[in-house]
Amino acid sequence: MTSKRREAEQARSDVPSTVARSDDKAVRTWKKTHDSAVESYGEGERAHRAAFSSLKYTHEKIGDHWEPKAQPGPSDQQAARSGAAARRGGRTAEGVDANASVSHLRQVARELDVPGRSTMKKAELVDAIMKANRRATANAASSTSTSTRTATS
Repeated sequence: MTSKRREAEQARSDVPSTVARSDDKAVRTWKKTHDSAVESYGEGERAHRAAFSSLKYTHEKIGDHWEPKAQPGPSDQQAARSGAAARRGGRTAEGVDANASVSHLRQVARELDVPGRSTMKKAELVDAIMKANRRATANAASSTSTSTRTATS
């Protein structure tokens, strides 16, 4: 096992579940950024935001996990902001690559079995994928807690 693979496997228990279900690079990216942010800002929401921001640059959320993007870059308008503008907050696409092409978004929507995707405009696709991602994450979380309860019973 390579050192990068071993590092990712060790970090899986310390990252959010959607990241833990993702590839090794996503796990390492989130963990390294989070650890660095904790040193700078302390443990908490700000460190988590920094880690997810870094992850969104190279990955997009598809269902209950993160997959590498074809081209790295900001995932939405909020991610493209920096400094005070970024700290003021704003609506994000929750890990959906809102800057991707309509054809890519339709492909993601197809993977997530989003109904009506062929007639949706870009903004509608982003919203529908966000909703599908939330459902997939909730389903994965509930099946994990059910299996944990069953295993400990």
